[in-house]
Amino acid sequence: MRVRHPQYGTGTVKAIAEHTADVRFDEGLRTLDPQGSGLEPAEPQASLTGLDQPLGTVLRDFAQELAMAMGLDRPDAVAEELGARWQRGKCVLHPSDPTLQTKEVPLELFFHKVVMMRNNLRVLEQKINAHKDLSDAEKFDLQQYITRCYGSMTTFNVLFRHKDGQFTTKGE
Repeated sequence: MRVRHPQYGTGTVKAIAEHTADVRFDEGLRTLDPQGSGLEPAEPQASLTGLDQPLGTVLRDFAQELAMAMGLDRPDAVAEELGARWQRGKCVLHPSDPTLQTKEVPLELFFHKVVMMRNNLRVLEQKINAHKDLSDAEKFDLQQYITRCYGSMTTFNVLFRHKDGQFTTKGE
């Protein structure tokens, strides 16, 4: 367990006895009294009692709720951006070798990945623009890569219901 001490900083508990704990800090191993030394957890703690579900299920449900609350993973919202003619469609990949199996992917899933890529490119662009240690020339250079990515992704603009969600390159 990671712990924090007011004098020694953050460390890791290596052993626990009845009244002492051996904690490895950056400067070395210390034996402390956990009750009187001011040790506290370095990371947020949770206490679960009467848990009637597997922990994995609880954590998965929590993660989904958190992602939805933050607007990170809203499949309904993504599906709304998909053009009506593509709803419930499939992306079919046929290998050149006829002995290999064809791969079908629901267009909603494929589109969700495209939208995630668009959103991640937008965040990357914002982080580059806000970065205090990059020079204007470095920012411009990195922006060129993002612009080229947007240009490559315009192929998928046909899937979007509205033009404002599409990939665009600078100057469009």
